[in-house]
Amino acid sequence: MQIFETARDVALKLRPDQPVYCFRPEVLREDTRGFMQAFPGKTAYAVKTNGEPLVLKALADAGVDAFDVASPAEFAAVRAVAPGAEMLYMHPVKAQSDIRLALEEYGIRVIAVDHEDEVAKLVRVVRALDIDPGTLTVFVRIQTKGHAAYELSKKFGAGPAQAVELLQRLDRHGYRVGLCFHVGSQIQDPDTYERALASADWVRNRAGVALAGLDVGGGFPAEYGHDPNRKKPDMPTLDALMARLRQDIVEWGFDELPLVAEPGRVIVARAFSLIVRVLLRKGRRLYINDGIWASLSDSWTGKITLPARFISDPAIRNRNGDAGAIVPFRVCGATCDSVDILSRPFWLPETVDTGDWIEIGHIGAYSMALRTRFNGFYPDHFVEVTTPFDAGKAPEGFASLETMAD
Repeated sequence: MQIFETARDVALKLRPDQPVYCFRPEVLREDTRGFMQAFPGKTAYAVKTNGEPLVLKALADAGVDAFDVASPAEFAAVRAVAPGAEMLYMHPVKAQSDIRLALEEYGIRVIAVDHEDEVAKLVRVVRALDIDPGTLTVFVRIQTKGHAAYELSKKFGAGPAQAVELLQRLDRHGYRVGLCFHVGSQIQDPDTYERALASADWVRNRAGVALAGLDVGGGFPAEYGHDPNRKKPDMPTLDALMARLRQDIVEWGFDELPLVAEPGRVIVARAFSLIVRVLLRKGRRLYINDGIWASLSDSWTGKITLPARFISDPAIRNRNGDAGAIVPFRVCGATCDSVDILSRPFWLPETVDTGDWIEIGHIGAYSMALRTRFNGFYPDHFVEVTTPFDAGKAPEGFASLETMAD
């Protein structure tokens, strides 16, 4: 992999017409170690966030020895770069054949359920393989209520009374049991974890079985850009949020249990930026070589505000002079599809033009995982950059939460 000091060096030396991912492994290692030091339990990286082999290897090198996996493809990806790592199969809904593969071929011994039919699948496979149920830890996932960029309890999680029944049923079958929840991706309410812990306490008190652990899931927010035209959300820093979570865990009496967290976004977001090129400027519209079907779906569906740094082509800038005032541009993606238009504008220098580049920061979470091959466009060019995105000059623009007319 080619190594550059800054993304600007990448743009001016490679002059890419295709999107380029700028990987910052040291930033990934720093954010990983910071989380692991702050959380009072096991850190199981959520592979779904970014399962690129270079990411998984860097995480393993940074000391991550547990991974939250959801599919056979993720089992294989983790095993390929970290053969000795523990895998936690925390997807609540699974094919019975995948359960068998997890237990038989990959030796997975931690699994999650949220429905009696999932328990039935698990029991059938365990009996067929003649596995001692006592060697498995089964987490019952409970519903939670909160506010996040992506809510997950609309799809997963057992109601409190049902969770009690599932715990008792699993305990009767001889399994080690635990409780887990997932408050959503990129939480926007600092009270979210406390409410989830209160629900877990209610279930624990009524189930009357010994718990082998508590998994607090993910949701830990990454820091993105902020639109100065809007009020900044009143969210604590990660350090403050983690301090409060540790305090809440003690207050609700879960500090004596083995704890697990499944961070993803908060660990990997800052580790990547994306260089895109302006293929065409049409008035206040910019047509770029990426879009909602590639790296920018998360900023589109999750309404994430991404910082954007203008990288001018010197030949163009010699004609146009200074960068000028910051103004909003509607951004259109690369595909031959009228839907491929970002729902929020990018605010950039008014002189941005065809041939210029834009570095979009904090793109590491979900951008690569959600990209598609639609219309034949598939960004897959990686370089390493040694300077953190935040260490450069302040971004001139951002993907705004404001709307604008065409």
